[in-house]
Amino acid sequence: MTAAQVMYGGRKIREGTVVSDKMQKTVLVAVEAHFRHRLYKKSVRQVKRFMAHDELESAQMGDRVRIVEASPISRRKRWRVVEVLTRAELPEVAAEEIDLELLGEVKYREEPPADETPAPVVEDPTPEAEVEAAVAEAPPEA
Repeated sequence: MTAAQVMYGGRKIREGTVVSDKMQKTVLVAVEAHFRHRLYKKSVRQVKRFMAHDELESAQMGDRVRIVEASPISRRKRWRVVEVLTRAELPEVAAEEIDLELLGEVKYREEPPADETPAPVVEDPTPEAEVEAAVAEAPPEA
C-alpha cells in the first residue's frame, strides 16, 4: 500500500478533473487512465466518470481534485472529494453575455437596395426620461 492509501484506510484514490458541478453537493469527475492494449500493444486512453460527494461545494468546473472511495452515498455516488489540487481559471462572464456581445459586434446593418426607399424609423413615443419621471411622481402604494 502507498502512503496515501494508508492515510485513507486502504481505500482507492483517484485524481481527475471536474467536468460538471451543476448538482448540489455532487460533482462529476473525469479520471483518465493510460494503458497498453494486451493484444495490439497500442497505448490506449480510457476516461471514466465518477460522481463524487462534495460536502463543502468547493470544487468547480475544470478543477483538478482528489477523490476517495466511500460507502454508498446515493444510487450512483460512491466517491467523495477529499481536496482540490488545482483551481481552474475560467472566465467570469456567462456564455449568454458573450454571445450577445459577439452578436452586437458582428451583426452588420443591411443597406436597402438603391431603388427602394428605406422604411421609416418609428421611435418610442415616451422617452426613457419621461417614463422615469412618471414613475417618480406616482403616489406610493399602500
